[in-house]
Amino acid sequence: MAEQYLSQGYHVAVTTTLELPGHKIVRHLGIVRGITVRSRGLGPAMVAAVNTMVGGKIQVFVDLCESTREEAMEFMITHAREMGANAVVGFRYDATELAQGVTEVLAYGTAVIVEPA
Repeated sequence: MAEQYLSQGYHVAVTTTLELPGHKIVRHLGIVRGITVRSRGLGPAMVAAVNTMVGGKIQVFVDLCESTREEAMEFMITHAREMGANAVVGFRYDATELAQGVTEVLAYGTAVIVEPA
């Protein structure tokens, strides 16, 4: 099932599958991506260090990861809209540590134009 996202006033369907159920792809526009780079920061790192000693979920890092992925996805959707797409298929995330505490998050997929089947 595809999720619907609002970007620049337009709904964009995003799915990890290569098809959008109930729709047919009428045009492939190409690869789209959204990239962001984030660092942990001193405050969250100190909170995480204390949480690590106690054990369990480190909420400050969960929140950081969620906001970073959301930002990368929004950049990807904006890129797709700029190309004229109304959907992104084959959506994926990737992450690379660039330096200690600095991570690049990439959201990518294929921009397409779909219409109801």
